[in-house]
Order: sequence, then structure tokens, then C-alpha cells
Amino acid sequence: MSGPPSPLIENYLRETSFWHVANIGWGCKSDPKLISVFIERWRPETHTFHHAESVPSL
Repeated sequence: MSGPPSPLIENYLRETSFWHVANIGWGCKSDPKLISVFIERWRPETHTFHHAESVPSL
């Protein structure tokens, strides 16, 4: 993020436990769409990402 996020975005980041991730790249160029996808797929109850299309291979 290039600057502080809006209060709405900050609340979403805090609710999904991603606030610390947003602060890591402070001042770095980032892809907002990629961040949105990660937030949407994050499952705070298991601390994992949900990727329905992913199939583990052995």
C-alpha cells in the first residue's frame, strides 16, 4: 500500500488477521486485486487459505 488504507479496508484487514501482512509491505508497490483474493480466501478459524481448484499431487 502506498499510504494508510481507508478505515473500512483497515477493519477488513484486522478482522481477517491480515493487518500485519499489510504493514510488511508499507511503501512497496502491491497488487490490490491479489490482496483482495487472499483476504476472500483466508479462513481465520483454521488459519489457512481455501483454494477449491487446488488438487494435491503426490
